[in-house]
Amino acid sequence: MDTFTTLVVFLYVISVYRVSNARDTITVDLVIRDGETITSVGGSFELGFFSPDDSNNRYVGIWYKKVSTRTVVWVANREFPLTDSSGVLKVTDQGTLVILSGTNGIIWSSNSLQPAMNPNAQLLESGNLVMKNGNDSDPEKFLWQSFDYPCDTALPGMKFGRNTVTGLEWYLSSWKSTDDPSKGNFTYRLDPSGFPQLILRSGSAVTFRSGPWNGLRFSGFPEIRSNPVYKYAFVLNEEEMYYTYELLNSSVITRLVLSPNGYVQRFTWIDRTRGWILYSSAQKDDCDSYALCGAYGSCNINHSPKCTCMKGFVPKFPNEWSMVDWSNGCVRSTPLDCHKGEGFVKYSGVKLPDTRNSWFNESMSLKECASMCLGNCSCTAYANSDIRNGGSGCLLWFGDLIDIREFAENGQELYVRMAASELDAFSSSNSSSEKRRKQVIISSVSILGVLFLIVILTLYVVKKKKLKSNGKVKHYLEGGEANERHEHLELPLFDLAALLSATNNFSSDNKLGEGGFGPVYKGILQEGQEIAIKRLSKNSRQGLNEFKNEVESIAKLQHRNLVKLLGCCIHGNERMLIYEFMPNKSLDFFIFDQMRSVVLDWPKRFVIINGVARGLLYLHQDSRLRVIHRDLKAENVLLDSEMSPKISDFGLARSFGGNETEANTTRVAGTL
Repeated sequence: MDTFTTLVVFLYVISVYRVSNARDTITVDLVIRDGETITSVGGSFELGFFSPDDSNNRYVGIWYKKVSTRTVVWVANREFPLTDSSGVLKVTDQGTLVILSGTNGIIWSSNSLQPAMNPNAQLLESGNLVMKNGNDSDPEKFLWQSFDYPCDTALPGMKFGRNTVTGLEWYLSSWKSTDDPSKGNFTYRLDPSGFPQLILRSGSAVTFRSGPWNGLRFSGFPEIRSNPVYKYAFVLNEEEMYYTYELLNSSVITRLVLSPNGYVQRFTWIDRTRGWILYSSAQKDDCDSYALCGAYGSCNINHSPKCTCMKGFVPKFPNEWSMVDWSNGCVRSTPLDCHKGEGFVKYSGVKLPDTRNSWFNESMSLKECASMCLGNCSCTAYANSDIRNGGSGCLLWFGDLIDIREFAENGQELYVRMAASELDAFSSSNSSSEKRRKQVIISSVSILGVLFLIVILTLYVVKKKKLKSNGKVKHYLEGGEANERHEHLELPLFDLAALLSATNNFSSDNKLGEGGFGPVYKGILQEGQEIAIKRLSKNSRQGLNEFKNEVESIAKLQHRNLVKLLGCCIHGNERMLIYEFMPNKSLDFFIFDQMRSVVLDWPKRFVIINGVARGLLYLHQDSRLRVIHRDLKAENVLLDSEMSPKISDFGLARSFGGNETEANTTRVAGTL
């Protein structure tokens, strides 16, 4: 072999060795130069040099590899850019990651106080760049990790808060602009003062806060709830306090970002459109502007004006208030003097006030909380710190109540301290209004009762004449409800009172949707079982025949891909069907929504298709009665907690005998 060939082979071997070692790990004997990258093990992220604009400034950062639009999630030297392409990234013998300029000057370095043995840096599939000893993958033993030093982006698995032992703080800081990754004017961090809450600042000025964690969500985020995209948690103990989230579907790409103009937003990547879409935003409207209505002012975005003083309070400066300047807030109509007779007024459906001047105890009851607040002259309000399971814990406020807003759903209860005279005023006002309300109700009920009796008597006479003229007696006059009940002895009957209790009197908050049969409500039985209740509407195009048809059809069918009918309720004119509850709603909820459709990757869609096909095969061929659904559509394919499909709504179904192959219908069936 001649010298040239030997040199070529040697260089090839070196290059192969270098590439194989540079895939996801940087070792002491390897450097990453400008133009080279390393990729996480699963190929989701890349680490390398980049320039965010047309200038010569170069940075070392991490970005999504599978996203066509380069989206940087972390920058090492955000405050100290390189001015040319001669920089390198390397690991030192001491276990430090450094960026060197062309003259070997250190531009940036990681910091590690732990001793290093065989140190190497690895880019994990989570997007976390870690420095570790050898092959030790224990996160607790990492020498250093980029997740401890976030920039403007919070990725799944990243902690967002602080370690109270080491003092390490995990918080977001905005870019200065979309093409300048240096620290901007906005920070978003978990404030440990009083009861912890997330606070957004512009410089030192507070512009938004999340409210305290209440066991289910932050008080100011009523829209946050269990979803198919990610799960979330809040940890508060003696060593740490932080918020974090994890993906439920690894194929979804989502990130939480603090934008250069101070908005906290969650984005999701859509492959079909090759772009990011806004999933949610912390700031929803003007009422999320911190202290918009001042002290003791309450904001309601659906009212005009948005700001009003709380009950028992008046504007501090009426002239300013009338000029729509609410910043100075409100003051008490009657000052507190810590005398006997003081008590509390309950406010419901609100975002809890700023908790930086608060105190909490997670083991106290609400009654103990009220007693403690009443015994301290400086205490102005109290609430449960945890709203789960009926409420627990105690949260006390000392000083003015600031940044309160009203929510249409998922707000909390707040008990505000009031002077004795104000309580008397509330009591007399409430009693007089209650008295007027009762009088109106009694009058209305009396009038309606008389009208109802007249209508019933009229209908009875007309119906009786009609029956006599026909020479026969209808089924519902023979036995009525009793006969209907005995027609389906195999199906459990539910008591109306139990269903009213389970749905909070069929509250609109429990309503899941509405179809041709009528509205559908979610309910929770006394023993804790979740159910779905389909209630026949008076205005429904369907009626008693469809009700009986659905009972007769589905009660005799049992299959994993058919919705399970638990029972029915027949009470007076009420007709209801009770089903197992499907937490993921129906198929149309996902496939016709641009954002939710990303949850249904191809494997999940294939499982749903197979499940629907198995259900239809059972109906058409394998069941005791052959059943033709006649109204199969995405809306009638429900999804359980594991996204398994279940065919529902058999109101228009037709059944056949075992040897029948066709039947005639006298009307068009299906969805208009």
